[in-house]
Amino acid sequence: MADLTVTAGNVQHATGANLVQGIAGGTITAGMALYLASGLLLAAQNDDTAATAAAVGIATHGASEGQPLVYQRAGNINLGATLTVGKVYCVGAAGGGIAPFEDIVSTNGFCTVLGVATTASNLKMGIVVGGVAHA
Repeated sequence: MADLTVTAGNVQHATGANLVQGIAGGTITAGMALYLASGLLLAAQNDDTAATAAAVGIATHGASEGQPLVYQRAGNINLGATLTVGKVYCVGAAGGGIAPFEDIVSTNGFCTVLGVATTASNLKMGIVVGGVAHA
């Protein structure tokens, strides 16, 4: 599975951004997909549990464990990566990663949709937590 290469310094919320503040449960970088447990942690769909794939949003900046962290859960976001217009993007295999739906294979576990690319840099977020293993 090929996760996007995100340039953290280019991640920026955009039109209709729904921003929420939480506390980082580990080291987080801008543009990483997050799930909520004992703080905000890096979401991954290949960790054999639906909980780690159940993304709540995407980090808008970096933070270390215990620090405040703003993340986006809806609206448009510039991911600081090159996207393909019209493609659906999901939680990736690596912790915090984001990947095109087509790259998810049955051995990668659980699928959570993060949104659809509307331009080469913009993701229109619409999180859908599947909660079931990819067949």
